[in-house]
Amino acid sequence: MPDRPAYVVAHWGVYQVDTTADRPTYAPFDDDPSPSEIGRSMAETLDDPCRIDRPMVRRGFLEGDGGAARGEDSYVATDWDAALDLAARELGRIRAAHGPEAIYAGSYGWASAGRFHHAQSQLRRFFNLFGGCTRSRDTYSYAAGEVILPHVVAPLERLLGGHTAWAAIAGAGATVLALGGVPLRNAQIDAGGVARHTQAGDIRAALDAGVRVVNVCPVRDRDALAGCEWLAIRPGSDMALLLGLAHTLVAEGLHDTAFLASHCTGFDRFLPYLDGGSDGVAKSADWAAGLTGLDAATIRALARDLARGPSVIAASWSMTRQDNGEQTWWMTVVLAAMLGGIGLPGQGFALGLAAVNSIGSLRRPLSFAGFPIPMRGPAPFIPVARIADMLEHPGAEYRYNGTTRRYPEIRAIYWAGGNPFHHHQDLNRLHRLWKRVGTVIVHEPHWTPLARHADIVFPATLSSERADLSGSTRDTHLFATDPVRPPFGEARDDHAIFAGLAERLTGPEGNTALHEAFTEGLTPGDWLRRMYEETRNRMARHGDEMPDYDTFRARGMVAFSPPAEPPTLLTAFREDPAAHRLSTPSGRIEIFSETIAAWGLDGQPGHPVWRAPVEWLGAAGRYPLHLVTHQPDRRLHSQLDQSSYSRAGKVAGRTPLVMHPDDAAARSLRDGDVLRVFNDRGACLAGLRIDDGLLPGVVTMETGAWLDLDPATPGLCRNGNPNVLTPDRGTSEIAQGPAALSCLVEVEAAPLPIPESRAYAPPEILRR
Repeated sequence: MPDRPAYVVAHWGVYQVDTTADRPTYAPFDDDPSPSEIGRSMAETLDDPCRIDRPMVRRGFLEGDGGAARGEDSYVATDWDAALDLAARELGRIRAAHGPEAIYAGSYGWASAGRFHHAQSQLRRFFNLFGGCTRSRDTYSYAAGEVILPHVVAPLERLLGGHTAWAAIAGAGATVLALGGVPLRNAQIDAGGVARHTQAGDIRAALDAGVRVVNVCPVRDRDALAGCEWLAIRPGSDMALLLGLAHTLVAEGLHDTAFLASHCTGFDRFLPYLDGGSDGVAKSADWAAGLTGLDAATIRALARDLARGPSVIAASWSMTRQDNGEQTWWMTVVLAAMLGGIGLPGQGFALGLAAVNSIGSLRRPLSFAGFPIPMRGPAPFIPVARIADMLEHPGAEYRYNGTTRRYPEIRAIYWAGGNPFHHHQDLNRLHRLWKRVGTVIVHEPHWTPLARHADIVFPATLSSERADLSGSTRDTHLFATDPVRPPFGEARDDHAIFAGLAERLTGPEGNTALHEAFTEGLTPGDWLRRMYEETRNRMARHGDEMPDYDTFRARGMVAFSPPAEPPTLLTAFREDPAAHRLSTPSGRIEIFSETIAAWGLDGQPGHPVWRAPVEWLGAAGRYPLHLVTHQPDRRLHSQLDQSSYSRAGKVAGRTPLVMHPDDAAARSLRDGDVLRVFNDRGACLAGLRIDDGLLPGVVTMETGAWLDLDPATPGLCRNGNPNVLTPDRGTSEIAQGPAALSCLVEVEAAPLPIPESRAYAPPEILRR
């Protein structure tokens, strides 16, 4: 161990670890002004009862059950050679018989904050060298936005990399229209780690500087925005509000015609829809009031306030995760363009303020090397949230981003990093269809629901058990992280597991050099040195001098300065749209897109439109409550759900369901009751919290509870995973993103006897 603090980096923070005691203790990084509490349980999960100590093979798989018992079966402990041999035989057999596209290799990238031990990169490098696989495209976070924005303004990655900072908004004294709120629980995390949690301080400084934040959300934002205005909007109607605001701007001559002419294209073709000339329905404030539940006078007054400026139209990432989620982000950009502030300091539009720690914080993009992924030409893919559709309808056609595609027939699933039984929707459907796949292989440190649905389970190490380079490219530091304890049991890191498979497999041309190609003859330590030197060279081109690798490891970190001026999106484009053309076909902001119009989609002209969600309170029937699911505040997604800190936030041992007092009284429910939450897709148990800080008719649940389906009650999750309730349908044929937030349910007291949750109990292990 070097003569300095031992650093461990997680997506929720950086920790200095004391290794002198019997059990390591984790203290937040000294320079973190507002550390997350999630890390307090990291030590206990190093060796909790959920850890997997050696390779495991599902008993039914060995007996040839075809997947019938997946999710409920016992496991046979085995040795590494036997497990690797078995997995290699399956991969080789399937590639030879059906082609590499018959293997779906999934990873969602959140398993590790390290740049070398990044499960998604390790998996993609291995399978690209193996000959390919079917993979996913886009993210559950904002898939609809990822697909629509390049046609409208710019790729989302570019926009997030230079996102407007709260400091710029504070300097402008702007009014922020915050669609979906600004939830600080999300700002605890960032992909690659968070050295300094500054989001709360940045927001408070902006408020103190006179920034007005209007929280447009069915839920009051208690944790971050005390004293801010709250407009309790009907879920799923944000698009109608944006149109009502836009109509008011035009009706009262408040829109910026000069900016629309100089920096945009297609406003003239959007205007007939807005004023009702094309369909007979003016998208006025009165029209929007009927859909949103807001007062028409409030909408008009808000439009006037935004026009007086400065203003920011801010849309949360959650806006994309609903029926027709593409439209809301498109219209966010259009409304900001009509106000004319895009590119002016602290004005324009924002996409996900506080969605992660870096969005809105004073940051500049950094250029860090990652584990290299060789390319072998176009790779087959599916939209990330269409896994179950792929499994149920092999060979079926679907529309995506202007193309007609076809689902492959999947014979094997290989997963390293992430938990589809957390982030996917309609988990009863996924559970049923997952059993159709011939072989499922996963890397997992713990007995998560994914591990319980696998045939071959390779025990993976945790970040605390390996050395790495860690740091987000939207953060302030790069860290040399250290193993603070040996691997648990026989656990191996992802790189070692793939290297072991590569020893047993050939390349796509039948050559025997797959292991050499994958490792390049380098140890993990060699890779870390190479990746650091590449990072050092990249940063030198940006004027940042970094020490040599040995000095870096001895010091443990290197810090990077913030930008000289608080960034604002699209400043160069604002100053000279000809010299700094956007990547859209016109080089301008496309209010009307000829590209999208040419796709010929039903109900989708070349401009943003209102389409009522499939499920919402505007058309509630048997299920009268709108369920809003959100990220948890005591874990990251489903990571550490088994920890004491996560479990301390539950109610009666279940995921909390928050309900308005009027809705609770109508059902004779009391705070702390165990509930049954249900619809036609399934049911889950939850613990009731009563709170007047949400719109009547709306209930909320956090995601991430480990799935625990009750064998005695089909469709019921005993542990409170709300994704047994959410719909598994695409946002639209544009992006096919997840539409989890368009969901109706009913709630009742759980019938007695209430079944015990078994989410954190390992399966039966048969040891030879």
